[in-house]
Amino acid sequence: MNKKFAKFKMGILCGGPSLEKGISLNSARSIMDHLLSEETEVFPIYFDGKKRAYRISKAQLYSNTPSDFDFKLKRFSDPLGEKELVKFLSSLDMIFPVMHGPFGEDGKIQRILEKNDLPFVGSGEKACKEAFDKFKASKLLESNGFFTLPSVVLGIYKNDHKEIIDDFFYKYGIERAVVKPANGGSSIGVFSVTTPEEALEKVKILFSKRMDTRVVIEPFAEGIEFTVIILENRFGLPVALPPTEIETDYTENQIFDFRKKYLPTRQVKWHCPPRFNRKTIETIQIQAEQIFSMFRMRDFGRFDGWVLNDGNIWFCDFNPVSGMEQNSFLFQQAAMVGMTHNDVLDHIVKSACRRRGVRAPKKDKSKSSQKRRVNIIMGGDNSERQVSLMSGTNVWLKLRRSKKYDPLPFLQDDKGNIWKMPYNLCLNHTVEEIRENCEKYELAKRKLGDFEERSRLRLGLLEKKKGYEFFEPSKISLQKLLKQPGFFFIALHGGDGENGSLQGLLDKNNVRYNGPGVRVSRLCMDKWKTARFIENSRTRGVYSIPGRIVDTRELLELSNSRKRDLWKKLKKDLGASTLIVKPSSDGCSSGIVHLYSANDLHAYSNFLKKRTSFIPKKTFKNQLNDIEMPTEIPEKVIFEKFIKTDILRVRANELHHKRKTGWIEVTIGVLKKGKKIKALNPSVTVVENEVLTVEKKFQGGTGVNITPPPEEIVPFDVVKKAKRRAERIAREMGMEGYSRIDAFMNVKNGNLIIIEINTLPGLTPSTVLYHQALAENPPIFPLELLEFLIESKDKNSFEI
Repeated sequence: MNKKFAKFKMGILCGGPSLEKGISLNSARSIMDHLLSEETEVFPIYFDGKKRAYRISKAQLYSNTPSDFDFKLKRFSDPLGEKELVKFLSSLDMIFPVMHGPFGEDGKIQRILEKNDLPFVGSGEKACKEAFDKFKASKLLESNGFFTLPSVVLGIYKNDHKEIIDDFFYKYGIERAVVKPANGGSSIGVFSVTTPEEALEKVKILFSKRMDTRVVIEPFAEGIEFTVIILENRFGLPVALPPTEIETDYTENQIFDFRKKYLPTRQVKWHCPPRFNRKTIETIQIQAEQIFSMFRMRDFGRFDGWVLNDGNIWFCDFNPVSGMEQNSFLFQQAAMVGMTHNDVLDHIVKSACRRRGVRAPKKDKSKSSQKRRVNIIMGGDNSERQVSLMSGTNVWLKLRRSKKYDPLPFLQDDKGNIWKMPYNLCLNHTVEEIRENCEKYELAKRKLGDFEERSRLRLGLLEKKKGYEFFEPSKISLQKLLKQPGFFFIALHGGDGENGSLQGLLDKNNVRYNGPGVRVSRLCMDKWKTARFIENSRTRGVYSIPGRIVDTRELLELSNSRKRDLWKKLKKDLGASTLIVKPSSDGCSSGIVHLYSANDLHAYSNFLKKRTSFIPKKTFKNQLNDIEMPTEIPEKVIFEKFIKTDILRVRANELHHKRKTGWIEVTIGVLKKGKKIKALNPSVTVVENEVLTVEKKFQGGTGVNITPPPEEIVPFDVVKKAKRRAERIAREMGMEGYSRIDAFMNVKNGNLIIIEINTLPGLTPSTVLYHQALAENPPIFPLELLEFLIESKDKNSFEI
């Protein structure tokens, strides 16, 4: 092919030995989602925990976590030798490293690339090495006149840890400190402590887990946290974007940790633009640009810091490779100055191309007028609203690349209002943030205006901001929205979005929509009725979990002695030693707890009575994460027998299966088009908790779902039987469109014990539906799957 017209070939380096390798996969997916085009081809390279490089398929890149395919790589693939890797990378036009933490941000991968004169995006070895080492970076800042807090560093092989810690606490009168790896990411392995003894304990933990060979201790900052993205402009000059203020509660030794950074939660708020005064914002931006230049960084970066109570500005963390999840700080702040995901990634890649004299990829500006409009509604007012926001945002972003559909995002907020959303507000952290920003848009617009205009000018952006993407949010009634042309994509989970109410309105207005209709939606939303339907259907090999339903108000009014009596009766009636409790009509993760005793039942009742937004981790036995709770007290709760399963663990790239009962937890996607119902390959759920949490289901980089089940655990013919049973129960229910069946599957005969059926399953970036569709032959990629979900219910798909 003529080189002039050849595709731009870009390699993505992801994974690595860091605990943040799951986030690295998310970043790589974002790049592929937004840069893969007719002009640009993408080639993923994955580094495992031992820094061995593998060429992986685009399908593997969409796996939820590295553990989903690490053990497969070890079995079925050979790593690339260094010469083989360099030869392949040399055939590419540009390389985009998106590994976070050690090896990816400390200069090591950059050294390999520089040694072989390979063109890559981002800062070089020396800049990464200086910026990523928290202790050395702090000393460099101090020597250049920037404000810093005192800190000390401990070496893994030294025996002076206690002496140094005691002296540090005494010398600076420290009442609270932060302990973190010197060369770690900004979220994992960071502890807040209040005593020298506690600090020493955390140091020992970090060293025992070999998270680093050096640990830094510094005072806990008193003030307000922020983060700021820096981009290089067309002339190689750094430009800081409007920073994001992070509002969270630090009173109980909390920190802005991995969960708060990467999973939407009511425990943290993002403010962009920040609520700081103009002078403070300008100072943050100016100093960030100066520090970027001081480190000699390139293309882009993200700096974290604090506006302290005394007015000083302290930069404490420097990320040469900023995270790139769908609503990460990079994309959020870029959107505040009128840049889409594609715009900012294209800007970063072109910056690297200019520096290396590489032919930059052409931007696809073609816009088909023959696209069918798709109105996407997300959010809601129930406990699943944040997951709904993640789903809706992901559907919107992926459909933006469709040649068939033109997606428009709408938010149903926590007060029931519906908003037509501009691009930038879609990337806010939570439903509440979007609603508040819609309500106060005029104020934010005035504050942001100058910063936005100045940032665009300084970035040297040649194109005008797209008015059809960036506009003022406006309220719209549901009735008016239903009169809008196009297909209606429901990304709501739980509540009226999934219980048949919205489906009924859409039917009444002759509006086409995704997923099952009124009857099936209503049935599956009620977990008790679903179980009774399965029980009464007598479908061979398909069973429900033994359970009892209890009126919640009656439960809450019981005395402690009566609760003990109820506990004994439930265990006896269900033949169980322990029980699962869950709301009868709520989302698939909300309020689900494993109870071991009458005391647990009493504690759970108290959480319901207090309308607690979440149950803190470690409240109940084996509860490793917070549990989101329903926003309102559920009318009824279900008690079910706890089903014991085989033990599945992924350790050191090996899948370990310890047979106990012959049952394993699976999830099975089911699709319907015309009269045909097809079950996708099941995903085996590997959990650390005994109950699958919101994180494990929806937060990329956490849960492990192995698709399809390994044949040594579940033979192919058994998987086939389970799929036929899933299809049969879906057919008997009258399912339309698509659904997800969560179940326990018997590894010998394929029998299923149904946990629940989700008629509008999550479509977040890490949903198992994507994994299962990609496991088909030929693979169905995420955009193709979303287009199928629309086409299967839309008779007017190609009628504009």
